Order: sequence, then structure tokens, then C-alpha cells
Amino acid sequence: MEQFTINSIGKIHVDDKGMRLALDKEYIPALTNLKDFTYINVIWWFDQCDNSDSRSKLIEKRPYNNSPDMLGTFATRSPERPNPIALTCSYVTYIDFQNGIIGLAYIDAENGTPILDIKPYTPSFDRVENPSVPEWCSNWPKSVEESGDFDWSVVFNF
Repeated sequence: MEQFTINSIGKIHVDDKGMRLALDKEYIPALTNLKDFTYINVIWWFDQCDNSDSRSKLIEKRPYNNSPDMLGTFATRSPERPNPIALTCSYVTYIDFQNGIIGLAYIDAENGTPILDIKPYTPSFDRVENPSVPEWCSNWPKSVEESGDFDWSVVFNF
């Protein structure tokens, strides 16, 4: 098995001040000209699932209502996976360039979660006009914007 070294570039903060990314000081210059992007893709580490049991789990037993009884990990957004890497498309509410802070409307991560990378959301690379999904999840929202008002509690079995 090939091994890689990945370094955190900062932490995700989720608290009474809201949701935000706080970059380590050496990465602040990487924010140059990010200001005109309204969405970013945040790549982060499911650090609470970085253990041998979670990394070896390859089948999920009905993680979603209406899904098949079993789904392979790669057919889910489960944190339990061979490499606990997560991806969230987030709306940027503000950028504090001096302190390396990016405010977010929402991110599905825990406070203190390590950030691996940030990429600007660009429709030419990130948007698919007519994606196909299985019938069991075809009623899910069709966009990030719609997801904010969707009752996700009726979807998940955990």
C-alpha cells in the first residue's frame, strides 16, 4: 500500500460565533484573490473516524431511509471509509484576509476538525447539469441552496 503525507492547513470552528475556517498563519497568503468566489470546496479530515475499525468498514447497512439494505462505502457520504477524507461545498459569508479566517454559512464538520485544502467552486469543473442518482435518493435537494431548508432528519438512519 502506498503511503502519503498530508498536513493540516488549519481548523474548522463551529461554535456560538458561527462556522468558519481558521488557517494556520503560513497559509494565509493562499487566500489571495479568493474574495470574488461565493462558494468554496472544503476538503477536511474526518478525524473522529481515523481508526482501524472505521478505515476497514466497506459496507454500510442501510444508512439512509429508502436506500438498499447495504451500500458500499463509496456509494455513501459516510465518515467511515478507507481514508477519512470529506468534501463540503460551502457558501462564503466573509473573508478576514489579515487573520486567515473564512466565514461559512454551513459546514457538516465538528469543531476542531482539520482542514486539508480549499478549492474555489467553479461551475465549469464542479457543476453537472443533469446528474443521475438512484431512485432511493432522487427526492433529495438538487442544489446546495435547497439543502439548507431540507429536513435531512427524514433521510438518515443514525
